[in-house]
Amino acid sequence: MPCLLAQEAQSGYSSHMKKASITEAKNRLSALIDEVRNGDTVLILDRGRPVARLESAVAGTQGDTDGRLTRLERQGLVRRSTIAPRKSLLARRAPRVKDGASLSKVLLEERGEGR
Repeated sequence: MPCLLAQEAQSGYSSHMKKASITEAKNRLSALIDEVRNGDTVLILDRGRPVARLESAVAGTQGDTDGRLTRLERQGLVRRSTIAPRKSLLARRAPRVKDGASLSKVLLEERGEGR
């Protein structure tokens, strides 16, 4: 049976989650739970509006109790380091921000450029 879940190409928090209507979730609950066991998160929609999120109750690692980092890693959006950061990197002072500079503006510009 093919999966009928919608994978919408939106930006935002739920853009990478699988989605299912309430009716589909009711009819395919066992299959959706299997997908959640395999690490997926399913957003439940009521007439196109998010009302619930179906996710693993046991996923995540110590320090990542709600599983956010684990989900991002599974989706290929982040990669955990395999080594500890260099002490010299942590000992450095953060660069000073120039007057009038806006981190938010720079981030939005980079996102607009697709970086």
